[in-house]
Amino acid sequence: MLLTYIRTIVLYLVLIAVIRMMGKRQIGEMEPSEFVVTMLVANLASIPMQDGGIPLYSGLVPILTVLGVELILTALSMRSVKLRKLLCGKPVILIEKGKILQHNLRKTRITLDELTELLRGKDVLRPETVQYAILETNGNLSVFPFPEEMPAPAKAAKITPAQQFLPYTLIADGYLYRENLRLLGKDDRWLCRQLEKRKATVASTWLMTADEAGKIFWQEKEGWR
Repeated sequence: MLLTYIRTIVLYLVLIAVIRMMGKRQIGEMEPSEFVVTMLVANLASIPMQDGGIPLYSGLVPILTVLGVELILTALSMRSVKLRKLLCGKPVILIEKGKILQHNLRKTRITLDELTELLRGKDVLRPETVQYAILETNGNLSVFPFPEEMPAPAKAAKITPAQQFLPYTLIADGYLYRENLRLLGKDDRWLCRQLEKRKATVASTWLMTADEAGKIFWQEKEGWR
């Protein structure tokens, strides 16, 4: 039983390393070839996990082989447009100048219901207001409304929006991120003063963020008091 646990943990750690090496897109939006590789790696790992009679290397070797092939194909596709099109396909225009291209819908096997659902996900209710809608190779729909249908930018409306600043996470679930405190240009004394104002400590803080404009968000852990 202990050996089964150890084998499972080893394969789990190897899978994490493989996915990390394959790139962040395997965690988010994937190309067709990347999806196939991810599914294949998962299936290869499940075999030695379930059958203790199979040597561990019998699962590791195929996984590492698939990883090697994926990395080689990725490097080659960066150099070859034809190979990239073969592995990933190419974007398809579904709406052009307010007109739905029916033959491209049939080509991509997307129904009208699915198209309207994708448009609603982009806050578009009427297809005729769309200049271009492009189905990307990762399955996302890029939507570009006609210029007159787009909200006016602040510059065109002669509005000066407030400058935005990136908030730094200083404390999360009782853990102090000293590096972020340093990046914000603050020290421990400043942090202690802010916590004292809220009658809190690092341990009692669920989340505390601050930005360069001095805006601070603080929330206490539930059930602390």
